[in-house]
Order: sequence, then C-alpha cells, then structure tokens
Amino acid sequence: MVETSGQALIRGVDIQKGAIAEFEEALIIRSLISSKPTKAREIKFWQKTTGYLTLTAPAKISNIAPGARPFVAETSWTPVTKYSIKYMLDSPMINMEDESDAEVSVFRDNAKDNSEAIANDVDGDVWNVISENQAASNINSVTTQAAWDAASGQDPFLDIMASKTVIRQQTKRSIRNGILLMNAKAEQDLLVWLVSTKGSSVPNFASEKVGTGTIDKFAGLQVVVSETITTDFGMVADLKQAATYREFKPFTTVIIDEPLIGRKIRSSTNGVAILIKPKFITLIDGLT
Repeated sequence: MVETSGQALIRGVDIQKGAIAEFEEALIIRSLISSKPTKAREIKFWQKTTGYLTLTAPAKISNIAPGARPFVAETSWTPVTKYSIKYMLDSPMINMEDESDAEVSVFRDNAKDNSEAIANDVDGDVWNVISENQAASNINSVTTQAAWDAASGQDPFLDIMASKTVIRQQTKRSIRNGILLMNAKAEQDLLVWLVSTKGSSVPNFASEKVGTGTIDKFAGLQVVVSETITTDFGMVADLKQAATYREFKPFTTVIIDEPLIGRKIRSSTNGVAILIKPKFITLIDGLT
C-alpha cells in the first residue's frame, strides 16, 4: 500500500519534500540544459545538423534585380524520434521495529541516496546525448595539443579557445551561456598547468588559485565539474541552445507500507534529453 501525501512521513520527516530537494541539487548536467514537460513518451523533433545558410554561385542573397524571384536556401534538418526513459529505485525495507527506535537520519539518508542515484543516472544519460556517446558526429570536436597532465606540450587555453572558435564558425553566434564541462581529474590538471606551468605569466591569478584550489570561470566560460564526464573528455558548449530535457513524469517519492512488517521508499521519474542544435557543442578529447 502506498502512503498518501498527507501520510508520507517517517518519524515526522516529510520524505517527498526532502527527496525532491536532494534530487534537484544532485542534478548537475541536466540543470544546464533547457527543460520542458511532454505529454507523450514518444518524442518527435527536428535536429539541426548544419549551422547557418550559405549559397553557392550563381545563387545569392544580395543584389537581387527588381522583379526577380529570390533564390531558395535551406539548412539541414534531420527528423528524429526518441522515447522517454523511466528511472525507478527502491530503498531497503525499513522494518517497523527500526522505524520506532532508529535515528531519523537513517530514513532521511535512504531517501537522499535514492534521489542521488537516480539523478546520477539521469545526468549520465544527458551527457551521453550531448556528447553523442563520446563519438562526435553532428557535434563539433577538437583534439588537445597534448594531454593536460603531460610533462610538456600541453596548452589547455588553446584547446578551449579552439573549441569556442569552431562553435562560432559553425553557428555565426557567440556563446552567450558558455559552459566548460570536465571531471575532477581534468580540473586538477588545468589548475596545475595554470599554477605550476603558467604561474609566472599570471602571478595574481595563480596566487588566487593556490588559495582557493578551484576555478569557476575560464576563457569566458562557466566551469562545471562533474564525475559524470567521461575520462579523457571535456566539452565547451552553449547547452541552453543545444539541447533540452523533455520530462514525461516529474520526480516523485512515495512510501510503500507493508502492515506490521515495515516500509520502504520508492522514487521515480521519466524523461529524456534531446539534441536539437549540435553545432553549439564542441567535444574535447585527449585530456589524459
């Protein structure tokens, strides 16, 4: 039997309210893309696989003679169909004796662990969509000058600027909501390069990073670190332009009651990320 919302308490703790907060906090990559609800599990959309309109002579846009018909130009749009993904997880059974005398934090942690596990799975699927499973086809790609942890020859700044440049070349747009995505190892290598290799060139910046040990902005991009990012890869992107998350069912947590035995916590959500404008993304490979 599922508890109603009014009964969804364990030792006075509102499990649903807390679990939603934990889920939203644990989402890293999904929170970077736009999101909207969908009423259907089957989602049909058009993916823009070229950046902008160009014409080849004799076709032209300017200097059209009076009374002449315009030339026709069309970007490449590819029809795509995807299906939403259901995520669901149960906590262990909390027996009635434990519920009566155990610390309330145990139940809170069960809900938190459920929320974070589902959020990590959602983030992993979003990452695979926007990175095309780390095999760039429609998105842009750049290979590093050398591994960022190499003894010499590496130039992360050039790699990142090259990634921004190819987006600009493909879209004719500057990155308004630019994101630099990497995992913790890549962040470490970037900081070591900035402080140890280039520190003398930017002493004030290097000194600040020695104190903070973190980097929030780099090359005009917001730096986002997540262990969801596959080793050896990073990404520069305007993800608000590039992708969106279609939510079929919002994240929900309920308490399943087995009378005189105990209760368990079940969490679920349903949705899928779709890649709409891949040219607003550059996948960087060769970081390690």
